[in-house]
Amino acid sequence: MTVENEPKETRVTDRGTVTIPSDIRRSLDIEPGDKRRWATDEDGALSVEIVQQHGGVFDDFEPVDAGETNAVEAEAEFGAEW
Repeated sequence: MTVENEPKETRVTDRGTVTIPSDIRRSLDIEPGDKRRWATDEDGALSVEIVQQHGGVFDDFEPVDAGETNAVEAEAEFGAEW
């Protein structure tokens, strides 16, 4: 992980959003959907931690083979959903 120490400037939009410069996103492996955790200390210094969220909520679960299903037979056996 190599991030240049050269300061970068971005603007805060009227909705409060900030763009992370592309070279920083690439260096830190920041992807769409990742969260940021913001904090300030008593001197007003800002720190931002990237909370990785690559993938979905159920990515840690092992897939289960449910076999073949037939919607018409399932509806006949269990009834319609609505």
